Amino acid sequence: MTDTAVLFEPFCSPKLALSNRIVMAPMTRNMAPGGIPARPNAEYYRRRAAHGVGLILSEGTVVSRPASRNLPAIPFFHGEAPLGGWGGVIEAVHGAGGKMGPQLWHTGGTPSSDPTFERPPLDSPSGINGPGDPAGEPMSEEAIADTISSFARAAQDAKALGFDTLEIHGAHGYLIDQFFWPATNLRQDRWGGATIAERSRFAAEVVAAMRAAVGPDYPILLRVSQWKQQDYTARLATGPREMEQWLAPLVEAGVDILHCSQRRFWEAEFPEIDGAQGLNFAGWAKKVTGAPTISVGSVGLSSDFISSFAGSGAEVSGLDGLVARMERGEFDLIAVGRALLSDSMWAQKVREGRGEDIGDFDPAAMAVLA
Repeated sequence: MTDTAVLFEPFCSPKLALSNRIVMAPMTRNMAPGGIPARPNAEYYRRRAAHGVGLILSEGTVVSRPASRNLPAIPFFHGEAPLGGWGGVIEAVHGAGGKMGPQLWHTGGTPSSDPTFERPPLDSPSGINGPGDPAGEPMSEEAIADTISSFARAAQDAKALGFDTLEIHGAHGYLIDQFFWPATNLRQDRWGGATIAERSRFAAEVVAAMRAAVGPDYPILLRVSQWKQQDYTARLATGPREMEQWLAPLVEAGVDILHCSQRRFWEAEFPEIDGAQGLNFAGWAKKVTGAPTISVGSVGLSSDFISSFAGSGAEVSGLDGLVARMERGEFDLIAVGRALLSDSMWAQKVREGRGEDIGDFDPAAMAVLA
């Protein structure tokens, strides 16, 4: 049986202290009618806190822009009623002894999977969601400025509501990531450019505005990815130098912890440099920036989450590889998604050595707040 003690060591950084290294990954639930989190949402998060998750990151919750969400029941993080609902969520999580941050989001030019959902004109850097995929008009300077302000207001609200941290969604082909990606950022002004450092300027401005809104001591997380929903093989950084040019300015702007999303956490990011068992995305991000990192990607399961959207389940897999990477300090925290979606007691069962009690992932779990 794998000794998982390293997963339950406390994590302490200058701005954030956690009881263990397990993070509940953000997972879109689209179960907040009217954009307002209610008691079922609060209970869903409370259960994970009560069973030993060190930090809960909420489902994506959108900032105050007209087309910031792409499904009708994604929660807002603005307005009196939605913020009141989020106040109930953090109260429930704190009551169970947990810590939590909202994941602040703008879906950008991504389309809706609900054909009945009507959206205002989309925000995207260059009016495309990917090569040959139009998505409205390129954002104006006014729209960019308002979006940055909206993220800053959301950060201020997160702190005021009593959340322990916040996370910016800068991954997976949504708005911030569309500025990073050369396939969707064709701008010739200061928000574009030939290099990843130039295309990171929008994200850096978002981070700086949020840092100014919350002050120097409040922890800010940023989720980033190489892959996009539009292209699973996309790469923003082809080597460590480009990764440093991408991520270091964001840390300098105010990011405290980088949440590095992979489809499979055990895959080496640059195997041509350090081999097939080399550092993963989070490992390299930590190495080139010096910031703490969260790794994520199919933890405890046999297949990645993409298959879940096609209705496929996933078998339980061992944690030996995860433990080995954490014991050598490759990254600092590990985010768990579908395993925690299926079983709110996952962290407790792992801690107690009850691996035989952990079931396979059932995609039916994606349709309920259990």
